[in-house]
Amino acid sequence: MKVNPTSVYLQFTQPKQSMKSRFLALFSTNNTYWHANYEQRALLILRIFVSLLMIRHGFPKLEKLMGTEDIKFYNFLGLGPTVSLALCVLGEFIAPILIILGFRTRLAAALVMFTMAVAAYGAHSGDPIDEKELSMVYMVLFAYTMYAGPGKISFDYWLFKRSEA
Repeated sequence: MKVNPTSVYLQFTQPKQSMKSRFLALFSTNNTYWHANYEQRALLILRIFVSLLMIRHGFPKLEKLMGTEDIKFYNFLGLGPTVSLALCVLGEFIAPILIILGFRTRLAAALVMFTMAVAAYGAHSGDPIDEKELSMVYMVLFAYTMYAGPGKISFDYWLFKRSEA
């Protein structure tokens, strides 16, 4: 569906329209400008919001990894606490940055999803559900991000699919 910019411009600049009718026009089903690609904007908002929340959890781990004190962390598959922490930083700090940019989004979302699965079912396996609940919510959100992909507002689309548009 093509959007005619002139008609959209005229729709919102006509002096005859009241403010109420302009506001209601935003949510009407025949307003093609507002409704065009709303799924793409929703994917962008989801990518940014959830990834920023995840970065908030990954940054203290990055500081711990770069610090000078002894590292006490969950030993994943016997790799040692330092390597396990580095993998966690990859999944909780680096991969969300890639997801925000929309670069290699599905791979980055898979890394975060795997990290959250390890957190929920490995590091917090003996803990009550309250301790692993957030990890499981993040795991599902990033699983959806992996399934849905980055959308058209991303570096992936710009770099790899621009000729198909």
